[in-house]
Amino acid sequence: MASHPQKDGAPPPFGRRPPRPPCVLLLRHPLQFSLFNRPLPDNFHFLKPWESPLPLDDFLSSDNACSAEAILTSGKVPVTADMLRRLPEVRLVVTTSAGLNHIDLAECRRRGIAIANAGGAYSEDVADLAVGLLIDVLRKVSASDRYVRRGLWSSEGEFALGSKLGGKRVGIVGLGSIGLKVAKRLEAFGCAISYQSRKKKPHASYAFYSNVYELAANCDALVICCCLNEQTHHMINREVLLALGKDGVIVNIGRGSIIDEKEMVQLLVQGELGGAGLDVFENEPKVPEELLALDNVVLSPHTAAFTPESFSDLCDLVIGNLEAFFSNKPLLSPVLDE
Repeated sequence: MASHPQKDGAPPPFGRRPPRPPCVLLLRHPLQFSLFNRPLPDNFHFLKPWESPLPLDDFLSSDNACSAEAILTSGKVPVTADMLRRLPEVRLVVTTSAGLNHIDLAECRRRGIAIANAGGAYSEDVADLAVGLLIDVLRKVSASDRYVRRGLWSSEGEFALGSKLGGKRVGIVGLGSIGLKVAKRLEAFGCAISYQSRKKKPHASYAFYSNVYELAANCDALVICCCLNEQTHHMINREVLLALGKDGVIVNIGRGSIIDEKEMVQLLVQGELGGAGLDVFENEPKVPEELLALDNVVLSPHTAAFTPESFSDLCDLVIGNLEAFFSNKPLLSPVLDE
């Protein structure tokens, strides 16, 4: 008599095996999942190198890692050409960051590997902090808070005047998802918006500058919203900062290395630059000591995107991208060649 499989728990018929779940190399457990105690989806097999006794390089050369079809990275561990060569089955890289400077994009394109990033999951929160930093520097919010806490209001008298935001000419460097949201927020304050980008945005009515130096020369403040790559590394150099001027303010919520930090610090100390609001730095978590003593500088520990709301959205997006890719559906937040 032929045997029949049971509905619950019985093995499949002879010769047939259940489909193997897609294998995903997890370079670092995503902070977003950890903070919410949110489990990783069980319809994927996640490889976790930190649980192996092998060093990462040896783990990547193991038979276990060679089965990986996708990589999930948080940006702390670079996805290099060498890594991708060791993982011949990888067809997708998903990153929990909006920036892509930790991924070898050229090698991914050469190998036909799709890429998904955080898309617009962080955009609202990053734009909020960018505007907050600008207001803080101009109105001296953090500096006046320290003044009050130190008891100087009663002993030293009135605090130094700040400057209004309304009417300021603000230049946005990089009018992508975040930059556009920064511009919309600043419009509501009555600011005159202009921008610099690789090419003019047909949907944007703001004044366009192809040269960041010219943008700076015609603005009271610059907000850095672009990605870090070979073209934008130290794009904000001494000449650009001097063009912004002694009353000019720079806000950076992009990446630290977009600004020549050494030159910026020197100009701030010398009074050749009016102020800075910085969420990112060149050698994080190290911050130049000179900045710590300056009341016209506001510092934030690279947390522009860090809110419970954005983290929850990011978790959904990561899972959605993995499920879409392995279901042969379009990615939710693809990184497209331009």
